[in-house]
Amino acid sequence: MSNTLTRGVRIVAQPRFVPEQSDPASRRYFFAYHITIRNESDIAVQLMTRHWVITNGEGKVEEVRGPGVVGHQPLLAPGEAFEYTSACPLDTPVGTMHGEFGMIRADTREGFDARIAPFRLAVPSALN
Repeated sequence: MSNTLTRGVRIVAQPRFVPEQSDPASRRYFFAYHITIRNESDIAVQLMTRHWVITNGEGKVEEVRGPGVVGHQPLLAPGEAFEYTSACPLDTPVGTMHGEFGMIRADTREGFDARIAPFRLAVPSALN
């Protein structure tokens, strides 16, 4: 799990292994992650872009960039939150994810990156 606050935007990431969609014999490990984005500032903000850095257990890095999250670019008033669940396949039983969401302040249209702290993707039996 990770929990990060950037300029009043809190991002909490909670990963979990999905065994029913994984096939270790084929080096396929499937992880879901639940993201909560909460506006703890006193100004509305809008999520515009995402950038993920996914690193497998052998150090191989993949980057994912795009507009919004799961087809949305949510506008969050002060105190509001947006939650979604997505997934990530890996070819190793452990890895990490981190990144940032590109945000815009509603009042000034100033952009900033809300950081997503690293969190571990791990098959429960892979870490003793």
